[in-house]
Amino acid sequence: MEHINFTIEEGVATIQLNRPNVYNSFNRAMALEVQSALDQSAENEEVRCICLTGTGKAFSAGQDLQEIVAEDGPDLPIILQEHYNPIIERIVKIEKPIVAAINGVAAGAGANIALACDITIAKFSATFIQAFSKIGLIPDSAGTYFLPRIVGRGKAMALAMLGDKVTAEDAEKMGMIYKVVSDEMFDEEIQKVCAKLAKMPTYGLGLTKRAINQSFSNNVFQQLALEDELQTKAGMSEDYGEGVRAFLEKRKPEFKGK
Repeated sequence: MEHINFTIEEGVATIQLNRPNVYNSFNRAMALEVQSALDQSAENEEVRCICLTGTGKAFSAGQDLQEIVAEDGPDLPIILQEHYNPIIERIVKIEKPIVAAINGVAAGAGANIALACDITIAKFSATFIQAFSKIGLIPDSAGTYFLPRIVGRGKAMALAMLGDKVTAEDAEKMGMIYKVVSDEMFDEEIQKVCAKLAKMPTYGLGLTKRAINQSFSNNVFQQLALEDELQTKAGMSEDYGEGVRAFLEKRKPEFKGK
């Protein structure tokens, strides 16, 4: 991997965007490397949790505009269809918890990749910007899907049109992210959250992710039927059996994600 750092340790796969000199903006090579790392994380049974973060001062500034204006650069449809959309699709479909650790500015596609993750935690000094309107574009990378569902139509419309910079503290207050952590405690908190998730019954967490994602398009009766289906699957898992035994035996469970 040339543009990302990819490690697997104690059940946690960490995908770290690594183009700090351009604020981890995406070019084609980095987008494809992120897709590959997500695929490897999905297929590897030892991976129980995925963490997506960045190096340096930014999580990601979004698209590398130098790539677009280059004579042989890809056009916008290619960038969406081959770079960003496949990343969002993987984040949504992978039935393992995915944590976005926002270490700095998250702008444009970078902001919306953060919103697509299951749990988003940001440094106090981090910021979020729907920067698309500043160059005449619309929010992509599922920004028009996730943002209004997270913060409501009014705030989403204003953020998308005005392109205001949102502090991590304000992002937490409006429910855009799970929580904000002091810069000094950020790395420790991310490690703690990912380690906890990796030891949890991740098969059930994956089913929970599926249920919540499908709730956006289901009515209440369809959702009840889906819960019935997925709860039956969860009840047949090894983790469920281990959880019940551990409770009755008054000991700490040892989940396997199966």
